[in-house]
Amino acid sequence: MVATLQVLIYFVFMLAIFGLALWALIDLLRRPPAAFVSAGKRTKGFWGAIVGVATAVSFASVPFPTGLPQFGLFLALPCAAAAIIYLVDVRPAVAPYSRRRPPSSGPSRGGGW
Repeated sequence: MVATLQVLIYFVFMLAIFGLALWALIDLLRRPPAAFVSAGKRTKGFWGAIVGVATAVSFASVPFPTGLPQFGLFLALPCAAAAIIYLVDVRPAVAPYSRRRPPSSGPSRGGGW
């Protein structure tokens, strides 16, 4: 019974790491490349490689039937660190440079207050 509970907790933990890495990857793919340069961070390609590999490895680390449980935790922790660094440091710095502007209704005539 305890072993079953441990396996369930381990599975949930690995699935959470994969979800975190996937969230970081989806957020990264939605940002324009110029936003990374404007924010003074590494390029989008650099972060795409880091977070993309972290997502793939964390997916492979999910236990049976989808992954390799003997190396799971050893590989998943650096993946979680990469995703957390992106989400906590890079994402807030890039966000102001990647917002969409609302469509304008035409040229401004300056007839305001």
